Amino acid sequence: MAELYGVSRPTVTRAIHKIRPLLAVRGFAVPDRPGIRLRTLADVFAHAEADGVELRIDGTETQVRRPQAGRPGRKAFVSSKKKQNTAKTTTISDGSGHLLWSGAVRPGRMHDQTAMRTEGIAEQLCLYPQVKAKVDEGYRGLANDFPNQVQAPPRKPKDKVPLGENYAWHEARRRQSSARICVEHTIGEEKK
Repeated sequence: MAELYGVSRPTVTRAIHKIRPLLAVRGFAVPDRPGIRLRTLADVFAHAEADGVELRIDGTETQVRRPQAGRPGRKAFVSSKKKQNTAKTTTISDGSGHLLWSGAVRPGRMHDQTAMRTEGIAEQLCLYPQVKAKVDEGYRGLANDFPNQVQAPPRKPKDKVPLGENYAWHEARRRQSSARICVEHTIGEEKK
């Protein structure tokens, strides 16, 4: 952005740090419901329960600058998945791919499921038992804790299973992935 507007990187960074809280206070717009804004995670879950919206939840990592040497928590940003310094954000969308909430930014080392629990998504699932969500493999533990609410991809079958079971697993995984691809598109738009 700095090159696009002909300013220095610190200027853009300062502008983003000033604008981000203003946008967060404004909240996320609800599709087809002008005037309604989702400002908190509780608002998202209340909206999902009231309107019967099935949520799609996923985390994404964005590369960040390496924290200065000697700074406490410097290793927390090193992602074992990406092998670089990242920040992790949890995103929630509806089945149509509309962004409903983008969570607090966490260090890249934190696992998706841990980030979900620290952001309070697990508590919201307890408070709103009618809300359903589709997640990826990173949230397997959450799907185990809330089997009637959270759907994760099926587990891979053992090595020596009949070929039919292996095909059934691939098909079930493909269907689940197709149902939650909209959150990946939402993340892609957000990153653009």
